[in-house]
Amino acid sequence: MDLSRRDVLASATALAAAGMTASGMAAAAAKSSPLSLLSEHDALGLAELVRRKQVSAAELLEAAIARTEALNPKYNFLSQKHYERARAALAMGVPQGPFSGVPFLLKDLNTYLEGEVTGQGSRYWTGYRATVTSEIAKRYERAGLVIFGKTATPEFGLTGTTESLANGITRNPWNPERTAGGSSGGAAVAVAAGVIPVAHATDGGGSIRIPASCCGLFGLKPSRGRVPMGPPLTEGWGGLSAHHAVTRSVRDSAALLDATAGIEPGSRYGAPTPERPYLEEARREPGRLRIALAVSPPAGSPVDAECVEAARAAARLCESLGHHVEEASPKLDMEAIGRAVFSIISASVAANIQARQAATGIAPGPDVLEAVTLVYYQIGLKTTGIDFANANNVLQEAALTISRFMDSYDVLLTPTLATPPVEIGRLSLSNPNIEAYYQAAGTFTAFTGIFNMTGQPAMSVPLAMSRSGLPIGVQFAGRYGDEATLFRLAGQLEQAAPWAGRRPSIS
Repeated sequence: MDLSRRDVLASATALAAAGMTASGMAAAAAKSSPLSLLSEHDALGLAELVRRKQVSAAELLEAAIARTEALNPKYNFLSQKHYERARAALAMGVPQGPFSGVPFLLKDLNTYLEGEVTGQGSRYWTGYRATVTSEIAKRYERAGLVIFGKTATPEFGLTGTTESLANGITRNPWNPERTAGGSSGGAAVAVAAGVIPVAHATDGGGSIRIPASCCGLFGLKPSRGRVPMGPPLTEGWGGLSAHHAVTRSVRDSAALLDATAGIEPGSRYGAPTPERPYLEEARREPGRLRIALAVSPPAGSPVDAECVEAARAAARLCESLGHHVEEASPKLDMEAIGRAVFSIISASVAANIQARQAATGIAPGPDVLEAVTLVYYQIGLKTTGIDFANANNVLQEAALTISRFMDSYDVLLTPTLATPPVEIGRLSLSNPNIEAYYQAAGTFTAFTGIFNMTGQPAMSVPLAMSRSGLPIGVQFAGRYGDEATLFRLAGQLEQAAPWAGRRPSIS
């Protein structure tokens, strides 16, 4: 297929994802209400309608607020309302960027708007108001996005569900008795439910990819250092965490990364500069890729047969598109890696809690922190500097092992999760049975965390559904710094197996 034909097909696919053809765009907008436009179009499509004056940014904002107010009581995806801030921003004029006039939600975790509350999913942070605006939030606003609230997260983003004593239970719109995933579950629900087409998310162990898989969305975790993390800090959990988004379309994810990528002042490191814009990459042919298929997680824990089949079906699809696929996986000491990650996260959590105690005078305990969080805190207090340094060394060794493995492959393909979305409560941080919690959490998210440890980009693509009608994502990881290959492949998969029309039934 020549490139020009590929570009035409990609453009048609993108428009189809937005529920329109180019010739019918204006007519469709004229017939649709702002409320329906939010679910019919992706974010780039909405921005185009604003530019064409088919709808105003104010109309889109009020429609998003109305839809939030209607659906949040059922799904509980919003934790902070910034409605008046958004209205004031529109009154001042929206910057002309790729997403001008598109309503948007930040995740309520380590992402700040000066003067506004950030709750971190915790009772311990009740009432905390930020003294700075995060660099990524500034970049979102410069791209034209209109931030009108923050989405729910579990306490400190510590688990693969979005349930907390501070905010309650966030429910999956595909089945409210099942988890929406975490820790960016609120973001995923807002997008899956048609409130907005794209939402900010973060990922320290799978927290973009997990809810993307649970809610039937596209979710890409960028390379370490690709997107700014601060201020006040320029890395999270010793470099495990990354910022980006959950989206309905591949092109929205690519364009948003174009708008936010780049080293921030004071950062210790930055990802390699891309050769061309990611939006352009999403429209390019990927060429013939060498893909490694691994259906067993690095730690060897069990995997549901439907998730295995979803990955194998994705492999067959890739083969049909001309790629070479073979079963292979890197050899890793997951016991040592698991201990290392636990040390780094525990120490980071303990430092965060101690800082909050110093600021408020409130002692940490079960009245302000959840049961599993307290375990992290208590272990973190006992973690020494040598422990932390040794843990960091273990993760560097793992990154080198993966890098050598990826010398032979362009992409590593796995299930995103080991099971379809689990029932509410199983992954809650308030589970008094700590051992049962860790076993359940480790099994569910067995495929995602390794790419936080190594810093590689990885994406969950919504290619499958379970027999019970729940989304199942498939994960593709690339070499460090090579989001371009992932976006090319994602664009090809979106064209070959479109998912835009697959939506939950929202009452």
